[in-house]
Amino acid sequence: MPTNALIDEKSPYLRQHAYNPVNWLPWGERAFEKARREDKPIFLSIGYSTCHWCHVMAHESFEDEPTAEILNREFIPIKVDREERPDVDRIYMLFVQASSGSGGWPMSVWLTPDLKPFFGGTYFPPDSRYGRPGFREVLEHLARAWKQERGRIESSSANVMEQLRAISASAATAIEPDRELFESAFWQFRRSFDPRWGGFGGAPKFPRPVALNYLLRYFSISKNAEALEMVTQTLRAMAAGGMNDHLGGGFHRYSVDERWFVPHFEKMLYDQAQLITSYAEAYQATGEQKFACAARAIVSYLERDLADSEGGFHSAEDADSPDPENPAHSREGAFYVWQQREIEALLEPQHARMFCQRFGVQPSGNVAQDPHGEFTDENILFAATPDEEIAQCHGLPLSAVRESLERSSKILFEARSKRPRPHLDNKVLTAWNALSISALARSGIALREERHLQMAESAARFILTRMYDQSSGQLLRRYSDGEAGIPAFLDDYAFLAQAMVDLFEATGKAQYLETALDLSTRGFQRFEDSEAGAFFSTEPNAPDILLRMKEDYDGAEPSANSVAIEVLIRLNHLTGNDGFRKNADRALAVFAPKLKAQPTMAPQMLVAIGRRLSEPNQTVVRCEHVDSQVERILAEARKAFNPYALVLALSDEAASDLRQASPFLAGLERKGRITIYECQNFVCELPKVI
Repeated sequence: MPTNALIDEKSPYLRQHAYNPVNWLPWGERAFEKARREDKPIFLSIGYSTCHWCHVMAHESFEDEPTAEILNREFIPIKVDREERPDVDRIYMLFVQASSGSGGWPMSVWLTPDLKPFFGGTYFPPDSRYGRPGFREVLEHLARAWKQERGRIESSSANVMEQLRAISASAATAIEPDRELFESAFWQFRRSFDPRWGGFGGAPKFPRPVALNYLLRYFSISKNAEALEMVTQTLRAMAAGGMNDHLGGGFHRYSVDERWFVPHFEKMLYDQAQLITSYAEAYQATGEQKFACAARAIVSYLERDLADSEGGFHSAEDADSPDPENPAHSREGAFYVWQQREIEALLEPQHARMFCQRFGVQPSGNVAQDPHGEFTDENILFAATPDEEIAQCHGLPLSAVRESLERSSKILFEARSKRPRPHLDNKVLTAWNALSISALARSGIALREERHLQMAESAARFILTRMYDQSSGQLLRRYSDGEAGIPAFLDDYAFLAQAMVDLFEATGKAQYLETALDLSTRGFQRFEDSEAGAFFSTEPNAPDILLRMKEDYDGAEPSANSVAIEVLIRLNHLTGNDGFRKNADRALAVFAPKLKAQPTMAPQMLVAIGRRLSEPNQTVVRCEHVDSQVERILAEARKAFNPYALVLALSDEAASDLRQASPFLAGLERKGRITIYECQNFVCELPKVI
C-alpha cells in the first residue's frame, strides 16, 4: 500500500496518516522549502492521535482520493502532532480563535510559504453541513484566491501577525502579590459553581483540576468551608458519573452534559495525573475514604494500562474503538458501554439485578439524549443507587451487597478486557510524565502508599536517563519507539522541576533537589525574558516559530509560567536563595494586570501567589537513616492538609549531600538518634531529640 513521508515519523498521530493519499509532509524545512520553490500555500492540519473529530475528518476527507488530489495539486499539506509541537499549535490556535471566535482539533490553517496564516478553522465536513462550508469547497476557493488575489492575502497575513503579536504581548506593572489578589478568584468560582452537580458552568463540563488546586489552597489559608465544599462536591459527582471508568479506573476527558454522565471517552495522561492529586488532597483535607479510593483507582489504571515497560507513562487512550459486534466499524465508547443482556449473560440473576441497580443499567439503554445514535440499547455505568439502598431493597447485609458488586465488577472487567481495545498513543511526553511523577509523589505521602512513590521514582529514572543530558542541561520532549527527540519546551522544564521538588520532599533524596535546581537555573534561562520578566514557551531563534509567547492560561493543564513561578518560590523556601524569589516576583508582575482582570484564568498562578504570601514553614526530621520510627513521625506530621508546609526526613547522607544546594537544611544537625526541627522562615525552635 502506498505511503507518504509520515511513515518515517515517530508520532503515532502522524503515522496514522501515513497511508492517506494526501502527500503529507512533517513540519520542517523540507516542507517549507517545497512551498517556497513551488510557490504554493501550505495547508496545515494539527491534531492528536486520540482525537475523535480528527479521525472523522481523516476518514471523510484525507482518505478521499478526489479531496487528496486537490490538496496535492494546490497546496503543500503538512501534518503536526500538537502534543509533540505545542509551540506550533499555540501560535496557529491563537490565530484561529482570534479570527473565528473558537478553536479546537482538528485545526485546519492555511499559511503563506513564509508560514504566516491567512485562513483557518477546525473541523470541516466534506460537503457543506452543520452550518459549516464543505472542505473541498474551501480548498477550491482558497486555491483560486491564492492565484487571483495573492497581494491581498499576503498583506492580510502580515497584518494578522502584527495583531497576534499585540494579543500575545504583556507588560509588567507595579503590583504586590497581596491577599486580595489571591482571594479574588474564589468569588468568581463561587458565582459559576453548579450547586447541584458540582463543577463550574454548564455543559460540556471539564474537570479542570487547576481550579480545585486553588480552592483547596484557598481553604487551607482562609478556612472557608464553602471552598472545600465546592471541591468535594465536584469530586464526588465526577467519581459517581459516567466520566469515571467504574470497572477499570481512570477518568475520561470531559462530560458532554452537566451531570458528568455521558463522557467523551478518551483518557489522557495529564487528566489522570492531576486528578490523582485532587483526590489525594481532598482525602487529606477531609479524611473521606472515597477520595482515597478514587485516587488509588486512577493509579491502578496508570500502572496497568498506561505504564511503559521501561518506567515512563504513555500519553493517552482513544475515545473510539472497534465495535465488538462489528469489528470493522469503530465508534466512540464501544469498549466501555454495556447492553443489559450482556451483563445478564455473565452474572447470576440476583447479582445481575444488584449490579444493574447499582450502575443504572436499563433494558433499552440509559442514554436518553443520543443525537448521533451511538448508544442505542447501550448503558454507560454510573453510580445510580447507593449500596445501602440496594441492601435494603434485597433484604441483604450491606457487606453481602458490596461483596457481590465487587465480584460482579471483576467478572465484567475480565469480559471487557477481551474486547478490542481503544488505540493507545504510546509516546512518552516529558511534561505529562512529570505531572504523573508529582501526582504519585504526593499521593504516596497523602495515602501512605509506598508503591506510588516507587512508580514515581521509576518514571523519574526513565525521564532523567532517556530524555535529559545533565552535562549540557538539554531536556528532550518526546520518547517513542526507542528514540528521544524534539528539544523540550518551558512546560517540560517547569513540570519536571516541580516533579523533582515533589520527589525530594517525599523521599529526602538530595539528587532530586539538585536536579530541580539545575532545571530551574540552566533550564529556565533558555526561556527567560531577561528584560521584562517571566518566561517564553519556546527558546529564542527557532526558525520555524514566528512568535514567542508567554503562556498564562491554566486550562486542562497548568500553564508553564504558573508552575515555573511556584517552583522558584519553593526553591527559595528550600534553599534560602533570594534570587529565586526575585525571579518569581518579576514574572508575577508580568501577568498581574490580566490576573487582576480575570483571576479565574490562572488559578494555578494564584496557587503560586498563595505560597508567596505564606512564610516558609519547615518540619525536618533529622535522622541517621529513614526507618519505621521516622516514617511514623512523618506520617503523623503529614496527616493534616497543609499544602504550603514542608515536612521532610533528612538522613545523615542526604544532609551531607545538600551542603551546597541547601546550606540551611544541611546545617540542621542530628543530636541523638532522631532530631525534629520546627522552623518558620528559616528560624527554628529548640529541636526535639529522640
